[in-house]
Amino acid sequence: MKKINVLWIILKSIFLLVFNALFFILGDGAKRNAPVWISYGFIHFAYLMLLVTPMLIRRAERGTAILGFSLYSISSVYFSTAFVTGLVFILVSPESYKAAFTIQLCIAGLYGIILVSNMIADERTADAEEKRQDQIAYVKDASAKLKGLLEKINDKDAKKKVERVYDALYSSPVKSHPDMAQIENHILQSINELEVEISAENTENIISLADSLLTSVNERNSQAKRFF
Repeated sequence: MKKINVLWIILKSIFLLVFNALFFILGDGAKRNAPVWISYGFIHFAYLMLLVTPMLIRRAERGTAILGFSLYSISSVYFSTAFVTGLVFILVSPESYKAAFTIQLCIAGLYGIILVSNMIADERTADAEEKRQDQIAYVKDASAKLKGLLEKINDKDAKKKVERVYDALYSSPVKSHPDMAQIENHILQSINELEVEISAENTENIISLADSLLTSVNERNSQAKRFF
């Protein structure tokens, strides 16, 4: 185990060690009735949720947290509320357990509703972000590859043909649709074929592929206009 991981475990354990030490050393055994133990349990549960929350954060493919600060803030507020409320019941130590249990249960229930609601929103946001990145990737990657191929073309006519394809592709709508997947894959495959022909300096095939590519790109863009 890495030293940094050990240090994090120690840091996260400090609260539990200090809290339990004070609870058992300073607490009066006679007053450790049901409300006290209920408060003790809810405080530990709240702190556990604070530690677990980072694991619940949805991450996009690039590793960036989606609304992670919001989830952690919710757990932080819940822990603070449960801790203060529990501390009050531990100090007051009422005879009946009903008030302590009811209040802590309501706080935990409200926390659960808010946390899960935000997690659902996070899932939708993460899905939308990943979809947007996939959509941008098609135009971005295809355009970048064509731009690189242009520098390798020596024939002026062939270069002009490929430049027209590049311009059409570069200005293409980034939004995509599942029904457009086939033609987009065809375009990407055609670019790979074009790369082979450029390497072989086969001018006729380069021009032919460029014309075919331009037709496919324009067809894809026409489909995009129908969907969006």
